[in-house]
Amino acid sequence: MTSLSIWCFLCRPSLELLDCLQLTEHLNKVDDTGNLKFTYETEESGSIPFLDTLIVRKPDGSVKLLVYRKATHTDQYLNFNSAHPLHHKLGVVRTLLDRKDKIVTEQEDKKNEEDHIKKALNTCGYPNWAIDKVKKEKEQPKKKTASKTIEDKTRANVTLPYIEGVTERVQRILRTHNIASSVKPHTSLRRLLVHPKDKVDMDDKTGVIYEIPCHNCPKTYVGETGRRFGTRKKEHRVESEKRMAQNYTRAARKDSQSIEMKSSIAEHASKENHLINWDNPTILATDDTRNTRWIRESIWIRRKSRPSMKESLMNSDEGAFQLSHVYDQLILRASSSSDDVIPSNKGSNGIYH
Repeated sequence: MTSLSIWCFLCRPSLELLDCLQLTEHLNKVDDTGNLKFTYETEESGSIPFLDTLIVRKPDGSVKLLVYRKATHTDQYLNFNSAHPLHHKLGVVRTLLDRKDKIVTEQEDKKNEEDHIKKALNTCGYPNWAIDKVKKEKEQPKKKTASKTIEDKTRANVTLPYIEGVTERVQRILRTHNIASSVKPHTSLRRLLVHPKDKVDMDDKTGVIYEIPCHNCPKTYVGETGRRFGTRKKEHRVESEKRMAQNYTRAARKDSQSIEMKSSIAEHASKENHLINWDNPTILATDDTRNTRWIRESIWIRRKSRPSMKESLMNSDEGAFQLSHVYDQLILRASSSSDDVIPSNKGSNGIYH
């Protein structure tokens, strides 16, 4: 059974400490399983924290609210000089000012909190104009937005990696075509330095576009699978070795070459009498979504079969997705400028060997 965390706050000055102990013990006896636990916290110096609110008792018995920060709080926020879009940084300012307006109850305390926020943000590189810009926006009355039309609800939305100076231009172009866009960080310290998961063995990878080379010629085979790569490679190998293990007369071999096989790798090995280099496959890209994985496979087949690499593939078709030849020049240009793989939705940055 999952244990529950219950927040219980009693604001009763006349309740003595002994009464609090007795009440807590009584409440904890209600649940025989022990999964429901009540605790209490006493005020210190006339104040007590609750979540991000500090409740302060005034001499006249009334209370006022302040923003609560732990003793270990560092006032470290998103640095203004970091590679994030401007509206993300302005969002930090807006969040802190909104919290000040909604929690702090007295005007003098609000001014002190605003001074604290401004000092902390200046330390994080925020210029005064950024803080003033958000304050001005907050002071302006909010316009009532009309309910979204069917066109607004159904229009396309794309997520772009943020590259300063580039993403903004792309967003402006998309807006002219009524395409909404959002951004996400492209490179972060976590992505560069932290690898919480163990490296997955190549044969255990799923949702991959792969390449298997021939041992006797430059030809390769490009394919995709949503299953374990090791399982798909084994299927290719079993069929290839099954065909190669059969003994043929000249006439029988000639007849067998006219039979279309399920695997283009097996067909190449049988017709050319070549060995397949099973020990050196390559994972070109990873993608868990079948439709986009099919598109990636077709792009890779088109890249590998460009004019400068004619007759370089064992593949007998262009993949599961019928990619329009409209994209040929774009694929050719990308192939000639770089050999890096297409970025995948698993965060792969390069080719696995």
